[in-house]
Amino acid sequence: MSERSKPVVVITRKLPEPVEARMAELFDVRTNGDDRPMSHADLVSAVREADVLVPTITDRISRTIIEKAGERLKLIANFGNGIDNIDISAAHERGIHVTNTPTVLNEDTADMTMALILAVPRRLVEGASLLQSSETWAGWSPTWMLGRRIWGKKLGIIGMGRIGTAVARRAKAFGLEIHYHNRRRVDPATEKQLGATYWESLDQMLARADIVSVNCPSTPATFHLLSARRLALIQPHAFVVNTARGEVIDEAALVQMIEENRLAGAGLDVFETMPSANRKLMKLAASGRVVLLPHMGSATLEGRIDMGEKVIINIRTLIDGHRPPDRILPIRG
Repeated sequence: MSERSKPVVVITRKLPEPVEARMAELFDVRTNGDDRPMSHADLVSAVREADVLVPTITDRISRTIIEKAGERLKLIANFGNGIDNIDISAAHERGIHVTNTPTVLNEDTADMTMALILAVPRRLVEGASLLQSSETWAGWSPTWMLGRRIWGKKLGIIGMGRIGTAVARRAKAFGLEIHYHNRRRVDPATEKQLGATYWESLDQMLARADIVSVNCPSTPATFHLLSARRLALIQPHAFVVNTARGEVIDEAALVQMIEENRLAGAGLDVFETMPSANRKLMKLAASGRVVLLPHMGSATLEGRIDMGEKVIINIRTLIDGHRPPDRILPIRG
């Protein structure tokens, strides 16, 4: 780390005021007041001057950028749980530590997942939008705005990590039957508590689910995990919910299946083309077949402050000469 009394910390986006204020007390901080995403050139400049770079999940910290880093850069402290925006191997080769902010977003993301599980089958956004439109509501009718009951339905969770488990706890309270697919089976006590059924075969679970929730990380192995072939296994009355990463689903195939009534609908907080959503998805949202959110899964003030505290702990731990608690290492093939 630099011999300066305070390390130079470059933050790529505007963070909540309490987080930036605390960082300013501890470090020589360079903030992004206008909150505009940094360009490639901006990021190169940042890694050349910083002891610590604090990017967010929307900043692509590529090998090219890392190779242009100055000798003083010792830590990339990601403000986010995911680390697919950073070339971990390139950083490791340069002796640069990479950290993230795990666990603090679990409950917030699980809340949003549950909100979408409720919103899509029960047509909540569609109903709320109608009242705000120019149309006149004629009043209650026995056959108007009929959705689908979720009580007693089968929820298939893809990725039973911390967030997937938090989703399962909420879903069980709403009377959903919990099924899951994961790289490894969870411990027997958790399975018993949730009444969860493990499926080694993702294909077999998909064929039986009424609602599919994507809660796995984005890795090369999970890219288009829900491919056109796998989406075709899901029952026509079922819904797909994704609060993980857009790349996990073949979005074009998902759109086509909903358009052709081979899937009932979807609730998406993430897209393949973020920050924009493709026009076909927007059209489906306008017709009530899809609920779209602008990546709000972890967007609570409490969660963002907790993320900032994680970042600060990782920076201070490294400054003190110890290994940061949330260090990420490259995946060995």
